[in-house]
Amino acid sequence: GSLITLSCLSHRVVCQVISSTVPADSIQENGTSDSSWITRLENNYGFYIGLGLAIFSSFLIGSSVILKKKGLLRLVEKGGTRAGDGGHGYLKDWLWWAGLLT
Repeated sequence: GSLITLSCLSHRVVCQVISSTVPADSIQENGTSDSSWITRLENNYGFYIGLGLAIFSSFLIGSSVILKKKGLLRLVEKGGTRAGDGGHGYLKDWLWWAGLLT
């Protein structure tokens, strides 16, 4: 028969095809088996994973707004031109950049 080589990460398997007839019941598409660990994880913990991601993202967005606002307020306290008035001094403030990158 034919030889088929399958590679997955650090494992390599060589299979020999003995017969070319396959029963219709045993044909499954790649990755659609209900017994896969991803499907079981989504079924058991999908809601909690989504909730955790939503809370984490809202924390990041909120902290970004707060850090950028703190940077702009520090600029005003130092006597710099406000960003709304055409000033660009906030670009030199590390706190504003931290908020932008959050």
